[in-house]
Amino acid sequence: MYENIKLIAMDLDGTLSQHKTLIPAQNREVLVQLSQKYKLLMVGAGKVSRIFSQLGQLPIDIIGNYGMQYAVYNAETKDIDMVRNESVPCDREAVTQKANALREKYGFTQFTGDAMEFHASGCVTIPLLGTKATLDEKLAFDPDRKKRRAFYQEVVELFDEFCVFVGGTSSFDMAPKPYNKYFALDNYCKANGIAHSQVVFIGDDYGLGGNDEPVYKSDFNYITIDDYRDFPQKVAPLLKNV
Repeated sequence: MYENIKLIAMDLDGTLSQHKTLIPAQNREVLVQLSQKYKLLMVGAGKVSRIFSQLGQLPIDIIGNYGMQYAVYNAETKDIDMVRNESVPCDREAVTQKANALREKYGFTQFTGDAMEFHASGCVTIPLLGTKATLDEKLAFDPDRKKRRAFYQEVVELFDEFCVFVGGTSSFDMAPKPYNKYFALDNYCKANGIAHSQVVFIGDDYGLGGNDEPVYKSDFNYITIDDYRDFPQKVAPLLKNV
């Protein structure tokens, strides 16, 4: 099944590690083994610097911010060199007005901290519980994502200038169009002469509104992960003859 694979592209949070935590030793070792046979590429929603830190500075090239950032590993410095770091202007007032209307309609008017997060890239986060909500509050809010998915399509239509995702535990994440993981991975393949059939993507966020969904629904080969601790078992077929 994987005879012609050249590139393994991966998500990070939920796929290789817990959210925003260092990857565990067993998953790190599997990545080292995979790198002996394949080109590895991280395709993330977050910043390149954060992904590189979570990987424990593993020598892997990284796409960040849904393709707005791209960095390559420098073997001499053992660091990453930023190749692309794009940003898109955001009409913060208009976005805030629409987000406030959404909060009013669905009863999310009580929150802790700020109601919006505007990122330098032009990406936006709507933290329904606020930026200062506790981790326990976030984890208890929408563990199966049913609350947010119930009106996800309305959010997509309201913010039609963005690619919208059901993010984290209690947020909606938005990236300026056309940036999403499929767009980023497709562009990488075009630039490097790699066919989609020669790629395997590995990710956990493949359901409705997930930031891996655009790749999952495409023609790329896809391995689903539902628990990052299952990563070694899930990729075992790729390790044959390594």
